[in-house]
Amino acid sequence: MVGEPQDDCLFCKIAAGQIPADVVRETETTLAFRDISPQAPTHVLVIPKVHHRDAASLAAAEPAIAAELLREAGQVAGEEKLESYRIVFNTGSGAGQTVFHAHAHVMGGRGMQWPPG
Repeated sequence: MVGEPQDDCLFCKIAAGQIPADVVRETETTLAFRDISPQAPTHVLVIPKVHHRDAASLAAAEPAIAAELLREAGQVAGEEKLESYRIVFNTGSGAGQTVFHAHAHVMGGRGMQWPPG
C-alpha cells in the first residue's frame, strides 16, 4: 500500500531504526542523515518517514509532507552552515535514483557546476 513502510526498502528500515544512520535531524514525519557515499563535503539525505517511490509521488499523495521535506532540507542547510547549497531529487534509475523511496539530497561545501549532468 502506498505510504506504508516497505519490507524491502532501505530507507524505510533506516526510518524505523532497523538500520543505523548518522542522523542530523528528525521530525515526526521526516528524517535527515548523512549520505554514506557523499558527493560533496556536506551531503545529507532528507526522507519522509512514509514510503512513496519518488518526490512526484509523494507530492501528489501527501503534499504537506512534501512541503515539510523541503522545509527540513532548508533547516539542514542552515544547521550545516551552508551559504550556498543544492537540493536534488532524482526520479527514476535513468536520473540516478538507486533507492526508490522519495528523498532529497542536500549538498554543499563546494562549488556546484551547471549543468549538473
